Amino acid sequence: MKENAQRAKSMNAELYPRNLETFRVKKYIGCWSGIPPRFYGVDLRNRRCECGMFQTLRYPCAHVVAACATYNLNVEQYIDDVYTLECTLHIWSNEFPVLRDVSTWEVQPPAFKMLPYRSLRRRVKGRPIIMRI
Repeated sequence: MKENAQRAKSMNAELYPRNLETFRVKKYIGCWSGIPPRFYGVDLRNRRCECGMFQTLRYPCAHVVAACATYNLNVEQYIDDVYTLECTLHIWSNEFPVLRDVSTWEVQPPAFKMLPYRSLRRRVKGRPIIMRI
């Protein structure tokens, strides 16, 4: 979250409708180097960003953080419940089976015989030595 907040400092957010849900975030990549700025659409109601990170990780990306910082919105309300302590404890409350000793594991024999592929062998550098009797 700190990294996204740091990256959000180089972005500017514009509000589209006046309901504080849809934004256009302008990302300054490097205006001094001639690279034009990029624009990303952020929809807070549907939890979507054009970069795709907000939907994928269910965690606010830098564009969402920039939009929330510009209009003094609480970013933490857009963090999914998966990242809460209660959910983590619920996941780890399940019991894991005890693993047996390695010597008791069943090892299946190979289904086929491995044959070497002669053309993949590395050849020795230099002149080949022929041994004749």
